[in-house]
Amino acid sequence: MARLNDKVVLITGSGSGIGQATANLFGQEGAKVIVNDLDEQKGKETVSTIREQGGEAIFIQADVTDPESVQQLVKQSLEAYGRIDVLFNNAGISGVGAIHEVEPDAWDRVMLVNIRGVYLASKYVIPHMMERQSGNIINMSSCIAEIGLARRASYSATKGAVLALTKSMQVDYAPYNIRVNALLPGTILTPFVENYLRNSYDDPEEGLKSIKSRQLSGDLGRPEDVAKAALFLASDESKFMMGSPLYIDGGVVFGKNA
Repeated sequence: MARLNDKVVLITGSGSGIGQATANLFGQEGAKVIVNDLDEQKGKETVSTIREQGGEAIFIQADVTDPESVQQLVKQSLEAYGRIDVLFNNAGISGVGAIHEVEPDAWDRVMLVNIRGVYLASKYVIPHMMERQSGNIINMSSCIAEIGLARRASYSATKGAVLALTKSMQVDYAPYNIRVNALLPGTILTPFVENYLRNSYDDPEEGLKSIKSRQLSGDLGRPEDVAKAALFLASDESKFMMGSPLYIDGGVVFGKNA
């Protein structure tokens, strides 16, 4: 039996990286996957991959920072499948710089996508979950919510907020049989990280070596590592987890090499 057999799952930001890997895995595990992304081409590529593997998926383009766009995303999802069993608030962007280095517009953009995006998708999906007395929400936080990391002021602020929001949401919606948990990845080798290494270091290989040294594993995670953790949270196997952070960080938070 597939672990997500017939569950309807909406994944924001699933055109690339962790979201794409998760959508592919969920499709393999029997879910009906609603792929959302701002980039139509990437979103449709994710859908094509899922269908080629024998899974079921549709693409709905939406901007998670725009209320009307998110309302349409939820409306079209419900028209297609009649319900949303799992919402994975995955869409997010990074920000680089200490407080004094970050311009207000850049700060606001990270806040919009990483916090407002979680708020809006949850706001418009949750009433349907409340009505059904059933639901499962996964929020993408980061291990940076628990540690200090140089020149990540805006990003760390948003991921700390998402973790706190997850706990508050769980208290509010537990009476409706809605579970809310958070994923806290370490550094994952996604296209964004590869681009960051190229643009931020004269020698990308030295940059990669430096980043790897932060993790007890001695290596970076892969999108599939986080996807497997998301699968656990999306499945009934995690039914006793509520308001919990799940670390997939290669040992960043709780360990330090001597």
